[in-house]
Amino acid sequence: MRHALYTIARPLLRVLPPEAAHRATLMALAAGLGGRAEATEEPLLRKRLWGLDFPNPIGIAAGFDKEARVPDAVLGLGFGFTEIGTVTPRPQPGNPRPRVFRLEADRALINRLGFNSGGLDGVIQRLRARCGRAGIVGVNLGKNRDSTDPIADYADGVRRTAALADYLVINVSSPNTPGLRNLQAHAVLEELLGGVMAARAESGAAPPLLVKVAPDLDPEECADIAVVALATGIDGIIVSNTTVSRPAELVSPQASQAGGLSGAPLMEPSTKILGAIYRLTEGRLPLIGVGGVASAADAYAKIRAGASLIQLYTALVYNGPGLLDQIKSGLLELLRRDGFGNIAEAVGAAHRETLMPMRTPA
Repeated sequence: MRHALYTIARPLLRVLPPEAAHRATLMALAAGLGGRAEATEEPLLRKRLWGLDFPNPIGIAAGFDKEARVPDAVLGLGFGFTEIGTVTPRPQPGNPRPRVFRLEADRALINRLGFNSGGLDGVIQRLRARCGRAGIVGVNLGKNRDSTDPIADYADGVRRTAALADYLVINVSSPNTPGLRNLQAHAVLEELLGGVMAARAESGAAPPLLVKVAPDLDPEECADIAVVALATGIDGIIVSNTTVSRPAELVSPQASQAGGLSGAPLMEPSTKILGAIYRLTEGRLPLIGVGGVASAADAYAKIRAGASLIQLYTALVYNGPGLLDQIKSGLLELLRRDGFGNIAEAVGAAHRETLMPMRTPA
């Protein structure tokens, strides 16, 4: 049985500290112990975007495979795509440990990793080694903590990885690098995106270029990001990163830890921001929805709010790799129930339904 090993290993993983459990998971995948999903996917779940053919719209978010050590093993589990990183130009250790905390009762995590990264050199070497293999692999880029020129850091990452990545992400939304989220301000973001677009042109390659934003944006900030994104011509937006807010309903003892909160409590606020940015960009810019996805209903809500693709991570900590099959099969049922012929037809449906009755199956 494909996920039988996880069922056996799960009790051990649960007693290990979060980072140790994560390392053990990566080692198991690198050793080929993750198994492989069936090669065929339901046509209804396929998605063509940016000239890329996604076998299904569900990907694993940045943070899981920071060093590009297991992209093919992740894809083998049945994900439609994977995103490695966040990777910084130079190696850096990140923040002191402990820096990842499980909020068991809330089905959430708090992390303050701080862009711990082995640097671009190792990632580039591993990506070159897999050149020619099937599967969509994105690269999420960050800046070094001590950088005095953030634009130069991001541009360096773009130039060096553009020929190796299926898409690139400019991460300006982690709450764990001081000053990083300030890069989301209108004028600063405009200059940054202009710089990385120029770096992509210099590279001679043209992977789609996306920016990843926070879930803690106010309406004015959302509007600024939408304006800048459309004006600069970037290819998409990922909504969203972890949140610095702490919902009142959190009950876990670790809820007061500093860092970014992910998991179930992030579903509602991140989907709200996703919908706002979809409306502000008038559906003209592809969005990737991430934050709190733990079921087919969650994934469908993101799609209906405006997401062309979905990412998840924290829910895998609590539910294991079998969650992916559950989401894909449940998503199929929901699309068929509502009479959609493909994923693209469902993208942004929640906004259209404010103007017209809900469609029903034929």
